[in-house]
Amino acid sequence: MSFYEHIDMLAEGGMLRRLGPVFARFITALAPQGSAAAGTPLALACLLLSELEGRGHSCLQLGALAGDPSSMLGWSDDDWPGLCAEAGELPQGAAGWQAYLQECPQVLAWPGGTDSGQPLVLAGGRLYLRRYWSDENTVADAVRARTCESEKQGRNTFSEHGEENVLRPRFAASQVRHWLDQLFTHATREGGADWQKIACAIATRGGLAVITGGPGTGKTYTVARLLALLFAVEGEHAGQLRVALAAPTGKAAARLKQAIDDALEKLEESLHGALPLRALAERMGGARTLHSLLGARPDTRAFRHNAGNPLDVDVLIVDEASMVHLEMMASLLDALPPTARLILLGDKDQLASVEAGSVLGDLCHDAQVGGYNAATAAFVQAASGQELPPEYLGNAGALAQQTVMLRQSRRFGGPIGQLALAVNQGDAETARAVLRADSGGQLHWNEAAQQEDMLRLAAEGYRPFLELVRQGRGAASHDEWAASVLQAFEGFRLLCAVREGEWGVSGLNDSIAQRLEAQGLLKRRGEWYVGRPVMVTRNDYATGVYNGDIGLVLPDPERPASLRVYFSDAGQVRSVLATRLRNVETAFAMTVHKSQGSEFSHTVLVLPREASSVLARELVYTGITRARQHFTLLTPNPGVLPDAIRRRTERTSGLRSLLA
Repeated sequence: MSFYEHIDMLAEGGMLRRLGPVFARFITALAPQGSAAAGTPLALACLLLSELEGRGHSCLQLGALAGDPSSMLGWSDDDWPGLCAEAGELPQGAAGWQAYLQECPQVLAWPGGTDSGQPLVLAGGRLYLRRYWSDENTVADAVRARTCESEKQGRNTFSEHGEENVLRPRFAASQVRHWLDQLFTHATREGGADWQKIACAIATRGGLAVITGGPGTGKTYTVARLLALLFAVEGEHAGQLRVALAAPTGKAAARLKQAIDDALEKLEESLHGALPLRALAERMGGARTLHSLLGARPDTRAFRHNAGNPLDVDVLIVDEASMVHLEMMASLLDALPPTARLILLGDKDQLASVEAGSVLGDLCHDAQVGGYNAATAAFVQAASGQELPPEYLGNAGALAQQTVMLRQSRRFGGPIGQLALAVNQGDAETARAVLRADSGGQLHWNEAAQQEDMLRLAAEGYRPFLELVRQGRGAASHDEWAASVLQAFEGFRLLCAVREGEWGVSGLNDSIAQRLEAQGLLKRRGEWYVGRPVMVTRNDYATGVYNGDIGLVLPDPERPASLRVYFSDAGQVRSVLATRLRNVETAFAMTVHKSQGSEFSHTVLVLPREASSVLARELVYTGITRARQHFTLLTPNPGVLPDAIRRRTERTSGLRSLLA
């Protein structure tokens, strides 16, 4: 069997993406016939690069190419050596691959090589598709520029009033302190540092702030107070402050806006009207998806807003930043004016983005250790009255000075929080002990589950919203009724680790629909039927719905014979005629990836029978932290859970190296 027949066979068997062999042939065909760059070594490198890109890696480490990447691919121990044997004589070691690739005309060797638009780039011992190399450098350059400004400020001495600063921040430390003391009146647990207050102080002194923390640590609580602080220190110019709120999905954007509006309303009351925060919140407008904010256009990856047509904002807050992939972050930073503040919020321990890159994880990879220098500690003391604990002092670089990890969870202190903590720490034994302990009904683990158990749970969980659908709107308006149905649907969700198979999304959605129909809760009539939950799988700019949006099919009040899909949008209800939506799938069950940015009263996480590279600690942690009150874990094989907890997802990236 030839090398190319072998990779075609692997693609047919599902071990490789079908794109991989095509890409390998395309790149090697760009070289003159007979040259080394037309041979199987480059094809092998392209094949692996393409496959890893599909799994979220932004580049290929030459060490992995020279070694055995079977674990990254989920292959057996024999598969990679067998493929290499078919490829013939290969370069030896990472140094051999470096020398070989530098001579390939399809590869730009950076720095020093002549850039003639080659599709591949070799930089720092990593092989890239050109666009990911470009995106990583765009992100790194923008982050460096924004954090260097703060670093320069930090090298100057901060007095209480800021007079001694040659390059002082925009706001005097005493001014920031005055308002922070009014905005933060709660006591911290055990009298420790108030990291929320520290985060607000740090965010006032530069063009970038990264605020990370697990569920219940108060990320939106903190950013609402940061907004109030910025409005306060602007004084008479507060009404001119242009603030934008954004998130990767419509659901996450709606939650961000609702949380901030509620927090600002309560703050105005606690401040006895000293700041007109309600009016400022109304002027701020709604939260948007990143696609909508940047001005996505059909039939192109380019956005309307870019460096030549920047966003019209002074402050941009992006929630659920762990979901933002590399290309999107590069586009966002490119379109952001240099004078604007960017606040990134997210949980660094959650699943990374579906597409390539793990930007938030790279930006705050070492956030738990702090690494704050003396200048940052002095500023924090002056601006917030907080003393950074000695264990978090150091000199971890410019980005660390603008990064804050919130460390106290006010919501996840019970059994669900204990389970999430154990999983996040990779402690499988403690996780199993917590699941088996009496949790007062908050946790349940069926470690020998059958599909019947899942179907029974689904029928019980979805019954409340379907009963509302069956009862009709009564005296309420149609939009009020639709809003109540959407809210009831958010009370329960079934999450899967995989898409295919007996315990995957594809099969379970149909099985659940059949069970609900058998119990008289649904009446399916073709593809579209009342009560069907749907998830949008592709951005649709004509209808204003985006990938990840979830809606419910309900009757059209104007035309009873027609059906519309209703979506919750920042507390409001909007609808689209069902027949106009082409890229949707039923969403009784959804993947953990797609659930990010959402929370449900009762979350059921379904793990498949067999362990795989997909089942990792981050996936289990993300599934657990979608639950507000109750969490159920269904595993047909009890050994799958500890195996997943012990496995970490590692994405290859050069961003941390570029920022170091």
